[in-house]
Amino acid sequence: MKLYYRETGQGQAIIILHGLFGAGDNWLSVARLLEEEYRVILPDARNHGQSPHSDDFSYTAMAADLNELLDALGLESALFVGHSMGGKAAMTFAVNAPERVQKLAVVDIAPKYYPVHHQTILKAYSEIDLAQLKSRGDADKAMAAYIKDISTRQFLLKNLTRTDSGGFEWKHNLPVIREQIENVGEPLPENARYEKPTLFISGSQSDYIQSQDHTAIRQHFPKARIETIQGAGHWVHAEKPEAVVQLLKELFNEND
Repeated sequence: MKLYYRETGQGQAIIILHGLFGAGDNWLSVARLLEEEYRVILPDARNHGQSPHSDDFSYTAMAADLNELLDALGLESALFVGHSMGGKAAMTFAVNAPERVQKLAVVDIAPKYYPVHHQTILKAYSEIDLAQLKSRGDADKAMAAYIKDISTRQFLLKNLTRTDSGGFEWKHNLPVIREQIENVGEPLPENARYEKPTLFISGSQSDYIQSQDHTAIRQHFPKARIETIQGAGHWVHAEKPEAVVQLLKELFNEND
């Protein structure tokens, strides 16, 4: 699949992969901090943003998309960064095509199984009747019954866009995401390994990576370094972009 992507900067290429319900532009603040030294590519995952929709919503398919993206960019390999679902996609690609991943950074996700925990968000999306929607404010009011946090609602409503006829539609492929949401929590295969330098970044206020996950992380990624950013939740890059960039540069600049 030919993914839509944004690009900024020049130098060594970094491909940054967003999480579920997101888009590449979620990482623009980090890209701006990297663009003087790096060529930063921000793709929208399949079924998200401006990338095509598909009935296949699996990490195998997402990894194949990354292989095709590198070819389209004329790159043999690149540095990879992935957050949450994007982290799982990056891990899957790294263990299957290590020659194309120079180094790997994974933000607030472990290679383990996660049970489905997006029911409230899916319910909030489902309660918005697009045919009756008059404004983004109406959508926000409908979603507020399920999502109390304003910043979370603003993030989720970035997926709402106007149609040519003046109505509204979702950018992401909500029916397929809802139907295949179990795929998002899949673990890496037991024997999957990536032997190159890897960085795992977690937020101190997030429970996605716990201390008991460190053993599994190092089994899959023997050269993994695990860092926690204080005062950050799951959206570490949005809350503490400077701290994330500092850790990324340390990884990218260190000798293997």
